[in-house]
Amino acid sequence: MALSKTRKSEVLNNLIENFKNSSSIGFTKTFWLTVSETEELRWMLREVDAVYIMSKKTLIKKALKEALDLDLDLSLLPWQISVICSKKDPIAWLSKANAFIKDKEDKKAENQKIEWVLSVFEGEIKGIEDTKIIANMPSKDTLLSRLVWSMMSPLSSMARFLDAAAKEIENQWKTKVWELKNNKDSE
Repeated sequence: MALSKTRKSEVLNNLIENFKNSSSIGFTKTFWLTVSETEELRWMLREVDAVYIMSKKTLIKKALKEALDLDLDLSLLPWQISVICSKKDPIAWLSKANAFIKDKEDKKAENQKIEWVLSVFEGEIKGIEDTKIIANMPSKDTLLSRLVWSMMSPLSSMARFLDAAAKEIENQWKTKVWELKNNKDSE
């Protein structure tokens, strides 16, 4: 569908603004996503402060050049392209999108509903393989929770040990008191 010049200008400005404010950007090719699946993906991405945008490849190329001074070869963008921009955590949205992609994956189909094409991560354009590797990395929050868990593990073990030792001492004390009481009663 042809866009008017004013609409193209609005879309381009929106893309430029999103690209400038993004910590990372992902590009996916979409084949047969339904409207409800697209909305499902948008809602998943909103949870991690990311947006899902569909646009023409030429507008994406112009916006990327203007916002981040990156030249993008349009041959790297096959089929219909959608853009996912993250405003905060550069990896959390990738995990969400990756989970969605895996959920919609059909092992038998030649063309999947949605697939990674490339990404812009740390100011560089990454290919499909690098994008898949980054998408499988845990988010910052996940890594922090794992760190806290590993730091808490020795403390928890020590707490359990001290609790068991206290119970053992208490049982020994009760046994000695019982023995003393029985010895006193038998005299």
